Amino acid sequence: MDDFLIVVAAFLIVNVGAGLIRVARGPSPADRMLAAQLFGTTGVAILLVLAQATDSPELRDVALVFALLAVVVSVAFVKRGWVRTAASLGDEGESPDPDDGGRPTREEEL
Repeated sequence: MDDFLIVVAAFLIVNVGAGLIRVARGPSPADRMLAAQLFGTTGVAILLVLAQATDSPELRDVALVFALLAVVVSVAFVKRGWVRTAASLGDEGESPDPDDGGRPTREEEL
């Protein structure tokens, strides 16, 4: 059974390699962020599979920390890095205000 788990972990590592290709070719920051999420999720899966194969409960703790960090990175990207473009808004003839970024103004928040 341990050999099977090692093969599964190797397959997941190949999955991460495919994600690296997506990061290099990704046309938008959102594509790159989704690939980074793939790294986080696959990394957690690899650690959990290896924890089971080697009977190391410490790897489960590390996997839990990685899972929590992946959530924090996603929230930070959405809060700080997401910029809406004209194509995503459906306005093909108009360009969005570069200062707007799709976020409400200070007056709208109050």
